[in-house]
Amino acid sequence: MQMTYRILALIFAIIAIHPSKSQEKKIIEIRQAGGSKQDQEMFPGANILFKNSEKRVLLFHEGALIESDLAYFYAKENFFKAIGDVVFTQGDSLIMTCKSIEYNGNARSAIAKGKVYLKRPDMSLKTEKLNLDRVANEVFYNSKGIVIDSSSTLTSNQGRYFMNKKKYRFKSNVVINNPKYKVNSAQLDYYTELNQAYLFEDSSIIGDTYSIECERGFYDLNREKGIFKENATLYYDNKIIKGDSLYFESEKNYAAATKNVSIVDSLNNSIITGHYGEVFKEKDSAIITRRALAINIIDKDSLFIHADTLVATGPKERRILRAYYDVRILKSDLRGISDSLYLDESIGLTKLLNKPLSNQQEQIFTEAERNLNNPVLWFDKSQMSGNQILLISNTETNKLDSLKILNNVFIIEKDTLSKDGYHQIKGGFLDGTFKEGKLDNILIKKNTEMIYYLYNDEDFQLIGIDKTICSALKMNFMDGEINDITFLVDPIGDVYPENELPINERTLKGFTWRKKERPESINDLFDNNDKEDQFPSILKFKYPEPDVNKDPSN
Repeated sequence: MQMTYRILALIFAIIAIHPSKSQEKKIIEIRQAGGSKQDQEMFPGANILFKNSEKRVLLFHEGALIESDLAYFYAKENFFKAIGDVVFTQGDSLIMTCKSIEYNGNARSAIAKGKVYLKRPDMSLKTEKLNLDRVANEVFYNSKGIVIDSSSTLTSNQGRYFMNKKKYRFKSNVVINNPKYKVNSAQLDYYTELNQAYLFEDSSIIGDTYSIECERGFYDLNREKGIFKENATLYYDNKIIKGDSLYFESEKNYAAATKNVSIVDSLNNSIITGHYGEVFKEKDSAIITRRALAINIIDKDSLFIHADTLVATGPKERRILRAYYDVRILKSDLRGISDSLYLDESIGLTKLLNKPLSNQQEQIFTEAERNLNNPVLWFDKSQMSGNQILLISNTETNKLDSLKILNNVFIIEKDTLSKDGYHQIKGGFLDGTFKEGKLDNILIKKNTEMIYYLYNDEDFQLIGIDKTICSALKMNFMDGEINDITFLVDPIGDVYPENELPINERTLKGFTWRKKERPESINDLFDNNDKEDQFPSILKFKYPEPDVNKDPSN
């Protein structure tokens, strides 16, 4: 038994020292040569193989056949260097030509030099020096390379090709030239079979009708569509579109953006910002929502318009902006709120519209409650409201020209000399005009009513409260306040001493003082529904994980 154990131990020792044949590294085979010689002084240990008139040198190793004019073969190191019109063939999937190649059979790696040309069914590669790793099934280069596939030409100063994944990683001055577009990038991962690219660092795409800039993105070259992040900008349809995330699809003439979005219309000198936006080129329209804000220039002054949703449509000569739900506007000399807004730049018309009431609301609401749903404007110290407010600008000077309020007109000013007094005018319709951008005079018609506090000019003592009704009246403004009132067509009324007019009769029916709603700054245009953390990103895909390899360029 003891002898048996010794024999078994010896067998295991032999196995440990000499691995099985399947684990041994395969030796490079000499398949063919015109002749051979040795030169121990110049090439110690080498078998020099050369061609003749009938045969070239053929070396074979694990499915790869290398053909050349001359080869220095070192059998002990399992290595050779082949020179002269080298052809490297691996099955029917890869063929490579070059001036010379160094091949290590133990590492299954090669270095090809001089006019290297690698060809696969889906692509070809040209460079001056190429490293081939047959274990990882990868090639890489650190000199300028040119890759040509079925539709594009790609160039870069560094590149790695992952043959199993059919993927390239290009670095340094990467360029893709295609008849439809051109791509430039500092680093790009390109999948040859899918014709898709992942962009890293400073990148740009220039198409026939668009251009894109980003520092990170994904682009489907066949469909000309992609997703872009980090300083992403899209130049499209005379618009500059920016966002934390951009989506673009050329075939559908469509773009979308999320988070910190801005759409600059260079032709119409306007900007729309928000946290979600869409652009439809065929409809010549843009939609933006979630903290949406439009900025238009009127008389060298910025007009800010906020709403839940903003829609801009039409070309330069017929551009229309629509704002829906909770509209708030701000200008240096103008404030406003409404349920919705319509702005036609071609005719200089801005409409502020009221919130429609249901049949039940129409029946149960008081006049004051109904007025709370009407749009309202503040010109300096005057509050003006009605069912519909129209502002008309001069399209040549781009200055406010006239004002119209349709139905349920109400004008209110706080009387600054009394504690609770308000100047009030009520009527059916209002027509107003502007002078040098300031409200100059207005005419109010149909069932006109007025309450006005009168003071003497010497000591500003209250004379009384004027309460009058008439068919129409005219008012002039000075320094943003009512300056003069003229009654038209048989006024009826009286001036009441303060103690003779009950407090409940000092306001007209439907009176609503809405100063708390008045926006005073850009921040006042927004509320809690406009928080940034409510807005998701477009990007749902993940970028490829970095490849762990020995690429010296990484």
